[in-house]
Amino acid sequence: MDFSGSESVPGPQEEDLLPASVATAVKVVIVGGFGVGKTTLVGSVSEIRPLTTEETMTQAGAGVDDTAGIERKSFTTVAMDFGRISISDELVLYVFGTPGQERFWFLWNGLFEGALGAVVLVDTRRLEVSFDVLGRLEDRGVPFVVATNAFPGSPDHPTEELRAALDLPAEVPIVRCDARSRESSRDVLMALMRYLYDLSAQPV
Repeated sequence: MDFSGSESVPGPQEEDLLPASVATAVKVVIVGGFGVGKTTLVGSVSEIRPLTTEETMTQAGAGVDDTAGIERKSFTTVAMDFGRISISDELVLYVFGTPGQERFWFLWNGLFEGALGAVVLVDTRRLEVSFDVLGRLEDRGVPFVVATNAFPGSPDHPTEELRAALDLPAEVPIVRCDARSRESSRDVLMALMRYLYDLSAQPV
């Protein structure tokens, strides 16, 4: 029953519907420190309208969130981002982006439930914001790849220098990306899929 003044809720758009040919759906998570580009990556790669939970940053976060190097940032994710991308006619990825501030990390437990792997997005201007993120993934035993996001003025460290700075095992892939580019973001997800496949093919 419609009430006076009520608004009708729009139904799903055609492009949002899951193709009938899809046989497998895989959940992956995009993680990283505050302001490294997770929302941008999810939005650029998603073939459906991405769900975001961005809110305007306020004085309440002053002194709590470390905005060094990203002083112009005015919005922040407070729960999650969500998108979807088809890898083939039969395989789709559900992509979840986590909030970057440590005070919201309690939400990670639910976001990681059922996830096969993760992408750790890194800003090479602020490598230190990735240390705790990497530690949490290693503690959880979640397979991951590292993607360095191309920001203006970002230093282009050689891969092995990055590996040493982030204390990564030799087998963890490091890829470069531009989170604003759909093609580049898709390549990052494909790198994660290849890594997960290689892990599954290893003898137990």
